[in-house]
Amino acid sequence: MKNGRTKVWVISLILIGFIGSFFLGYFFSVVRLVSWDVFTSKPLNDWFKPQLALFFDEDQVDMKTVRAFNRVKNILGTRYYEPVNFSNSLSMAIKGLAAGTKDPYTVYYTPDEMKQFLEDTSGNYVGIGISVHMDENSLLTVADVFPDSPAKAAGIIKDDKIVKVNNEDVTPIKDADLIIKKIKGAPGTKVHVTVFRPSIKDYKEFDLERKPINVSYISSEMLDNKIGYIRIKQFDEDIDKDFEVQLNGLLAQGAKGLIIDVRDNPGGDYNEVVKICDRLVPKGLIVYTEDRNKNREEEYSDARELNMPLSVLVNGYSASASEILAACIKDYGKGTLVGTKTFGKGLVQSIDNRFSNGGGLKYTIARYFTPSGKCIHGIGVMPDIEIQLNDQFKTTAIEDIPHDKDNQLKIAIQEVIKKMK
Repeated sequence: MKNGRTKVWVISLILIGFIGSFFLGYFFSVVRLVSWDVFTSKPLNDWFKPQLALFFDEDQVDMKTVRAFNRVKNILGTRYYEPVNFSNSLSMAIKGLAAGTKDPYTVYYTPDEMKQFLEDTSGNYVGIGISVHMDENSLLTVADVFPDSPAKAAGIIKDDKIVKVNNEDVTPIKDADLIIKKIKGAPGTKVHVTVFRPSIKDYKEFDLERKPINVSYISSEMLDNKIGYIRIKQFDEDIDKDFEVQLNGLLAQGAKGLIIDVRDNPGGDYNEVVKICDRLVPKGLIVYTEDRNKNREEEYSDARELNMPLSVLVNGYSASASEILAACIKDYGKGTLVGTKTFGKGLVQSIDNRFSNGGGLKYTIARYFTPSGKCIHGIGVMPDIEIQLNDQFKTTAIEDIPHDKDNQLKIAIQEVIKKMK
């Protein structure tokens, strides 16, 4: 009987010691993670609630930063003047995690934002008729205004900075697609847009009615001296076929030289510009991408090429796919680049929407490189002949500039004529 009681006491002491060791280890680990001052400032009963954790390797983050995060969270949870929705706060913290890359093309979408990003309001482009890009200050900037569009009729011009949509400040939003989604909508509905116009250093407001925008992203014409001119506004789906049609039409008219104009062209489909480059340059490497592990994906052209004098017009709004075209032609010496330095976007994005909460992450997965092995991201492509557009046309859509007053086009024509002789 005595031995039985002794066993019970021993087992009890062992259990008590085990439980005590567990809680001691638990509290020691917590204190080590969040610091003693955070631990002592939190109500004792809160530490016995089920806890969730975020995990980082020790070599990934500074422990002081982790403690600072936990202290802010604890202060907001105990001293802030009203209850805090930590789920929303954590969602914004995830945004900060993506923003911490300092890459404007890497963005976390909350569930609501991801739903908005993925939904297609009509299957067609219904909006106000502009193309845009993010400037160096992460402000959505008008790169081009389409003919016969609500934006054109209202008086929006190139280089306007969109700062509000329906009176919502969109300057904190660093992803162009999210702002564009706010501008688009159902046909016949209205949107109020506020822009900052650098030329007058003041704001202007516009009430615009959304409508289906039928944009032709490519056009051509025959200039004097049998010089063909092809303007590409954007590399949309199947534009390589349209390019072939336009080029063949000019050749049928007897074109002896060619000018390709990608000024104000923000880019577009990677595969489409590769196909257009394939038509222009000889057999060889067009472009390649490289990820963090140095894995390369290369695109090559066949032996067919365009054998005639060529000039390409570029400017600071020529980005992404436009730069692939310009850099490829420059590297192969197939033509003369005229204008100003291009935008400098040489990154490839991917989207992961397999988030259990419905959110998503658009992130940069690779860089692209020119045939000569240069990555132009943040640098741009320098033209062979650098010349600024006349000041009077700085905010004018390219198609609205008379050919005889377009000083960049004049130089491009001169370069083609030189090689035709």
